[in-house]
Amino acid sequence: MARIIVVEDEADLRDDLVEYLDRCGFEVRGASRGAELDRLLDAGPADVIVLDINLPDEDGFSVARRVRASSSAAIIMLTARSSLIDRVIGLELGADVYLVKPVDFREVEAQIKALMRRMQKGADSPPAADHVQAPPAAPAGASPADSRKAWLFDDIEWRIQPPSGAAVPLTATEYKFLSLLVTAPGEAVSRQDISLALTGRDWDPYSRSIDSLVRRLRIKVEERSGCALPVQAVHGVGYAFVGPVVTSAVEDSAG
Repeated sequence: MARIIVVEDEADLRDDLVEYLDRCGFEVRGASRGAELDRLLDAGPADVIVLDINLPDEDGFSVARRVRASSSAAIIMLTARSSLIDRVIGLELGADVYLVKPVDFREVEAQIKALMRRMQKGADSPPAADHVQAPPAAPAGASPADSRKAWLFDDIEWRIQPPSGAAVPLTATEYKFLSLLVTAPGEAVSRQDISLALTGRDWDPYSRSIDSLVRRLRIKVEERSGCALPVQAVHGVGYAFVGPVVTSAVEDSAG
């Protein structure tokens, strides 16, 4: 049974959503503020946190940052703030889903079930250490030596792993970004295509959100794996993945 925490300061909305999700078969607890969420997490872990942004003691962005640093729970941001910048910030801070109020409870239920399916697939797959011991199979035409030099993009567990080093878990935004690049290694993906994939909107030349995402992702990968992420800016176009890479789909089909 999935363990859900609903963090919402509007008592009626919180109680209604808790009651609905409880009827759906989830184990649900409610919290009205960030500090109360902390106490609930101390009492027991959560699989999914439904998090409002406008909280009385701490904004949801700050709460998401703290949760992402200490918990493996998936985060669904549920808020009335629908601006593009709020959406981008929420996803970049580690939210898996961003829903704008008013929202049908059935959509919240569907998103929770989708997140649980994805996490269950990850739990059923071999751990990261297994990938280090058994390098992914090489693409067609590549030698075994080439495969040992390739990065692994794991689209089942949402991770990126260097040829030698620890696997790095990816947020929803990081996963979508890298999935665009690894589809055609060495080829530049335009900022327009990246923006459409991440936000559903045309690229704004005055926005630095894509560059900020890449900078944070590079730092994250290097800090956690000890390897520099081979994502390169292509002047006037966008970004490209310039290292050898295989995906979990390739690895599975080869096996």
